[in-house]
Amino acid sequence: MLAEASTKDISQVENPETFEESANVAFRGGKIAGDVRKVLEAQTGKKVVTSLNAKTALKGKDIIQIEEKKS
Repeated sequence: MLAEASTKDISQVENPETFEESANVAFRGGKIAGDVRKVLEAQTGKKVVTSLNAKTALKGKDIIQIEEKKS
């Protein structure tokens, strides 16, 4: 979500007119999100991205996987 928000904000400021300019804005927005993820993981010592699936987690299926991994 941070990548999308960053890209949107950069795009609103720069108003890219060509595909190449838009691609550059998208790349920079994604890089911002990636850099922030790495800093957060370094600060917390925990991975931000997991293999959990939100759709199944809402149904309680991934909770079982989490509990099994703790054991």
